Amino acid sequence: MATDFPVILFGACDRHNLGDLLLPHIAEALLAPRAVVVAGLAARDLTPFGGHRVRAIGEALREWPGAAVIHAGGELLTCDAWEAAVMLLPPDEARGVIARFDGRPERFVWARQFLGREDRAPYCLGKSQSLRHGGRIFLGVGGVDLDRRDAVLREEVLAKLRAADWIGVRDRLTLAHLSAAGIAATLMPDAAVLTAELFGERIRERAEAGEVAAVRAALPQGWLAVQFAAALGDDATLARIAEGLARVAAGRGIVFFRAGAAPWHDDLAVYRRTAARLPDARVFDSLDIWAICALIAASAGFVGSSLHGRIVAEAFGVPVLEGIVPVGQKVAAYRQTWAGSDAVMACRAAIAEACSPALGR
Repeated sequence: MATDFPVILFGACDRHNLGDLLLPHIAEALLAPRAVVVAGLAARDLTPFGGHRVRAIGEALREWPGAAVIHAGGELLTCDAWEAAVMLLPPDEARGVIARFDGRPERFVWARQFLGREDRAPYCLGKSQSLRHGGRIFLGVGGVDLDRRDAVLREEVLAKLRAADWIGVRDRLTLAHLSAAGIAATLMPDAAVLTAELFGERIRERAEAGEVAAVRAALPQGWLAVQFAAALGDDATLARIAEGLARVAAGRGIVFFRAGAAPWHDDLAVYRRTAARLPDARVFDSLDIWAICALIAASAGFVGSSLHGRIVAEAFGVPVLEGIVPVGQKVAAYRQTWAGSDAVMACRAAIAEACSPALGR
């Protein structure tokens, strides 16, 4: 691979979600001083939220056709074109598109037109026969329900993975799916386990200013950092969550925050309905990922359905309080895989294994 090419960090870093915006920062820090370009399916400026100025992957590959591409992490193996496209829309526009196409075969026609790509699994890049193509690396990706996705997506993903130079997956369930298909992969933790090691000083400084400082002043008794997906917003579930939070708060405040603002993620209105049931509860407005990390890191405990919210909490030694907010299979699989392990050491070893042969380091 030509060493004058940058490394392309590719993922769902083109829309707002804590992990998807954080992971390219981690990869960039680990690859320094190597130049990197951050790319997604669409060109987007996520710098107002602490992310990157993101290039469209097609444009990046045309400019640097021999560059290595690192899939920077996330549940990329099971994100289909319809889901990917909707999550790139503004929320108001997304509601109309979902109402029109969700559950209909035409949704994939719309997604292909919107994205300008034929892939059913667009966040999973393959290789053509071109000798100019650089390496394809998958760094701690997930795909816990790959076995339950439609055959078109599943076979496309497996074909792309068979052509990859190195594959790291973040949980044993995804590893088992690939092993059943005859694909070798390395089990590694999500790279966000390195958040405190790489960015601890920056995050702690962020806790001394802005909205996090306001929370500290308003809740000197401490707080629980709480997050959950909008899908949990029915009245019965909110009542159970509020009851559980009241039980474990123990005189501390409760701060609801959004780990993701893209469609199908978190919703301020749901949080406000829950906060109205609880004393000393407030809603954290900021979507800046460094402010979100600071809120979690300075908290007395984390409650949430976000995998990366959990990982950031654990990286800073913040207790994760279980059993209050339902978590999905993605979180459960990760938790079962890495409970009691030295995830930081395992992550660094896997990244060194991935980068050395594929990047010529």
